[in-house]
Amino acid sequence: HCRCQPTETERCIESLLAVFQRYAGREGNSCTLSKREFRAFMDTELAAFTKARERDGIRGIRGIGNQKDPGVVDRMMKKLDMNSDGQLDFQEFLNLIGGIAVACHESLILKSPNP
Repeated sequence: HCRCQPTETERCIESLLAVFQRYAGREGNSCTLSKREFRAFMDTELAAFTKARERDGIRGIRGIGNQKDPGVVDRMMKKLDMNSDGQLDFQEFLNLIGGIAVACHESLILKSPNP
């Protein structure tokens, strides 16, 4: 049986791929994010998550969260760059997305009343 419409999960994956490609294709290797591409991604797509979010119950992302610190994006890049090549490949990018998703999920669990 044939589905004409992608599922919600398939659309989410397609969106992640599209966003990664949009930023990775700006300079150099189109399969990785350079530091400048990563900074553009963070400033545009995740600006709210790099700021302290205590009022929302999210206390930064694994200790990353104060945008007033100019080195925050550099430290994030270094932490995510598992092979130390100065670039983030799609797997390393997904580690960031997964970490943010886990932090958000934990925040929701902390906010929800016990059954």
